[in-house]
Amino acid sequence: MRIRLFLVSGLLAGIAGCSTTGSNQGSGVFAANAAGGKVSSSVIAAMGGGLVNGSIGAGLSAGEKRNALEAEYKALEYTASGQTVGWKGDQASHYGEVVAAQPYRVGSQDCRQYAQTVHAGGGGLTARGTACRNADGSWSLLN
Repeated sequence: MRIRLFLVSGLLAGIAGCSTTGSNQGSGVFAANAAGGKVSSSVIAAMGGGLVNGSIGAGLSAGEKRNALEAEYKALEYTASGQTVGWKGDQASHYGEVVAAQPYRVGSQDCRQYAQTVHAGGGGLTARGTACRNADGSWSLLN
């Protein structure tokens, strides 16, 4: 009985010591966006165009780029590691998905690596990057 209690206590203590950063928990002023709402323009602007600003977004309209950026933000801010956040474009053949990796801490900032795949009428193109969360809840892509 004592051995079982010791093992269970040790297991619980080990689990309690495990944690990840809280950047994707959807709290604060951005919580309403977790349910699929629009992301504020200031948060999108802070992303500097994100991954979709590169060559993978060349065939997208401004609205489609906005949808792709919103998906990047939602993946970084709210989703668990490996979970896909999809977006749709103006044309049926324009769509994409974003997948963020496990958050990690650099100094006082939460950061995540992530990938954006864009399908714009043909095969998918994928770009990868790293973004860190700013104090105001926005994310900045690292160069």
